[in-house]
Amino acid sequence: MSAIKFKIEKRLKGKLGRAGVLETPNGSIQTPAFVVVGTKATVKALTPEQVKDLGTQVVLANTYHLYLQPGDEIVAEAGGLRKFMNWQGPTMTDSGGFQVFSLGAAYGKEISKVVKITDPSLMIPERFDDSDAPCLAKIGQDGVSFKSHLDGSVHYITPEKSIQIQHNLGADMIFAFDECTSPAEDIRYQTEALDRTHRWAKRSLEEHIRLNKENKIALFGIVQGGREEDLRKKSAKSLSEMEVNGEGFDGFGIGGSFAKEDMSTAVKWVNEILPEEKPRHLLGIGEPEDLFMGIENGVDLFDCVAPTRIARNGSLYTGIGNINILNSKFISDFSKIDEDCHCYTCQNYTRAYLAHLFRGKEILANTLASIHNLYFIVSLVKKIRQSILDDNFADFKTDFLMRYK
Repeated sequence: MSAIKFKIEKRLKGKLGRAGVLETPNGSIQTPAFVVVGTKATVKALTPEQVKDLGTQVVLANTYHLYLQPGDEIVAEAGGLRKFMNWQGPTMTDSGGFQVFSLGAAYGKEISKVVKITDPSLMIPERFDDSDAPCLAKIGQDGVSFKSHLDGSVHYITPEKSIQIQHNLGADMIFAFDECTSPAEDIRYQTEALDRTHRWAKRSLEEHIRLNKENKIALFGIVQGGREEDLRKKSAKSLSEMEVNGEGFDGFGIGGSFAKEDMSTAVKWVNEILPEEKPRHLLGIGEPEDLFMGIENGVDLFDCVAPTRIARNGSLYTGIGNINILNSKFISDFSKIDEDCHCYTCQNYTRAYLAHLFRGKEILANTLASIHNLYFIVSLVKKIRQSILDDNFADFKTDFLMRYK
């Protein structure tokens, strides 16, 4: 019996998309939904009350970072993630698998979650085979050895250890330990990594069932396979059918580092196979155009650090595209960031004031910018959901993307 319940309220005609409700032990989530990232049990520059007031339904924290600091045992002693960070709604934690990528193959190479096919990093796959390349994570068949980015101490994370850490953190929804691969890796390595991810998924499921006696936590398996259609479909099928003592995964994550041009097809390949009655989460993706792509191809949940990360650099979402508030033309611009936005920042402050805060390197700049960007993305996904319910998704998508450039 699953710790969560997922009900589809309406399907998107001719597509895989749907609007639904995901019930967790600590509240319901209307899907599709954007999951706000609070990496270290905090959404940077914001209080939990501010995060809630901008419309957030669910927050995701990072297993790797909380394991290193303050330690998952400390979070457990505090009563779990929700009590520790004073967040009243549903929570999620990732598995630490993305750090296999960011601290391993991608370390020091400026390779992000999403790259373009023309990116130089995709044209030189040999750079990933350089055993002398500096990195903080090394992959073995049973787990991954990490060198802490904080103090250089060495840690070994297995699927069992990842699940144990996540149970200590106590989120409503957690993820199986996986290996996130670069789209630059060749098919030989992608195949090897996928087989390893599936073995780790089985071990994650076994450990989760052992620990989840009170049935308060749901486990999502993570589909990998890179840019390869056969591997993606194989992964979706394997995880859909995977069971331990008659119990399978409660939902599924779609993981990996994507080539931008391939993302929609990769998501579609997977969601055509994954069981329709279980929720799907697209990991680490959250740009406006990607949200439409994911939703029409059957994604229910998204998480991404981009809204707050770019906010702290002065990049702000608007309905007609992003603006850089550090541009000199905004110094005396006394209009709102976005005339159609109803966030706290836009209701009370002007572009000129935000420009002043950023130029003066005031801490409040990060807070006000983050409120706006998160409100924009959270609200956009809510509007997309409503467009599904109202049978006007296609028109809404066309209208938004024509203006957003």
